[in-house]
Amino acid sequence: MKDIGSRLKEERKSLGLSQQEFGAIGGVEANAQGKYESGERIPRSDYLAALGKKGVDVLYVLSGVRTPMSAESLNDEERAIITHYRALSEDDREAISQLATSLSECAVDAHAPV
Repeated sequence: MKDIGSRLKEERKSLGLSQQEFGAIGGVEANAQGKYESGERIPRSDYLAALGKKGVDVLYVLSGVRTPMSAESLNDEERAIITHYRALSEDDREAISQLATSLSECAVDAHAPV
């Protein structure tokens, strides 16, 4: 089972941020961020609150359970994509899922520091 540190790292990487950039959002230095991710230190509530304001799923970081997304939070384009996705066959949904995963991984890699 993943712990807080590994989930925190997962969230950071999904945003394509370095430890320094991610830590700055929470008001800590890169070395503190590294200690949070390695499990050497536990993040404080003000750090987590700052991350939450930037879109990090803090419930997931703390518990491993994703925050449910309400339909009201989706824009019209996102609703249309979901509607079209649900109309596809199971095989086509799997292909779309793999494509979306590949594209998002490429986007994260493109934003990774060099």
